[in-house]
Amino acid sequence: MEANTRKKSIFPTIILTVISILWMYPIFLILINSLKKESAITTSGVFALPSGETWNGIQNFIASVTQMDFLKSFWYSLIISVTSVILILLCCSMCAWYIVRVNGKLSKILYYLCVFSMVVPFQMVMFTLAKTADTLKLNNPYDICIIYLGFGAGLAVFMFTGFVKGIPMEIEEAALIDGCNPVQVYFQVLIPILKPTIISTGILELMWVWNDYLLPTLVLDIKKYRTIPMAVQYFRGSFGHVQMGPMMASIMIDIIPIIIIYLLCQKYIIEGVVAGAVKG
Repeated sequence: MEANTRKKSIFPTIILTVISILWMYPIFLILINSLKKESAITTSGVFALPSGETWNGIQNFIASVTQMDFLKSFWYSLIISVTSVILILLCCSMCAWYIVRVNGKLSKILYYLCVFSMVVPFQMVMFTLAKTADTLKLNNPYDICIIYLGFGAGLAVFMFTGFVKGIPMEIEEAALIDGCNPVQVYFQVLIPILKPTIISTGILELMWVWNDYLLPTLVLDIKKYRTIPMAVQYFRGSFGHVQMGPMMASIMIDIIPIIIIYLLCQKYIIEGVVAGAVKG
């Protein structure tokens, strides 16, 4: 029986391994080209490995950091990502708690509106969104988190709602009997129980906000504020010339933090997604 089970698991393992390699191959291409000279990328091709003549070391990374004002772009990306994720997690977990515990017509409508927002294409609202952001003065890195809250609420409310449905009401009633008010119940009882979903949702939202290019470009003043994905585009010069080496290096700088965070927290992502999708 064990031998048959192992034989059956070999084929799926091979398929998934091949798929993983295919997904990782573009990142590998970006890495090897970030270490090559500018001329080598265009002459020897993007698929060639760096050699002694084409090796450029960390020069492309130094150029990318100095040319795109990396520290300022990193700060804008960091402040936007952190504030947006915190706001999404706080507001959406509260919203999901309200939806599950009240369970009335209004809460059901609110839930379906949040879920429906996940299927609305961004292109349908992008022009009115830009006008609204300018009118409400949300076109800066410190207030754009309110816009991200609107776009990230659908997934977050869906995941939190599924998890809260599996939490026994008796736990909250016991806390209320012990003298806790609703705010204390939320922060002292509910938040510790929601930890797996909070971590998984936070990482998924962080990956989206950190790598987002379209929304900041549409809303922010690109002359004043540039996130890292926006700064990467400025390696494209006049007449279509692109500084391929520094651009590849800047892309690696952009994706490395998210890859590290994902690898460290991937088990929480799987646990949270499964819990939020199955419970209730």
